[in-house]
Amino acid sequence: MKKFNEFKALVAALEGDADKFYNKGNSAAGTRVRKGMQDLKNLAQAIRLEVQETKNKAK
Repeated sequence: MKKFNEFKALVAALEGDADKFYNKGNSAAGTRVRKGMQDLKNLAQAIRLEVQETKNKAK
């Protein structure tokens, strides 16, 4: 659950930069959004593996 909460916090942290990029045209904010989305992808994969491992241990 720790990683899932970290995922939610990262999404919330990206919200400001996404607003700056999409609504104000700030290209530097777009770069931060892209980096954050890559971090989200990696974290999501780690969560998927953790869930699968936990599920397999329960059998």
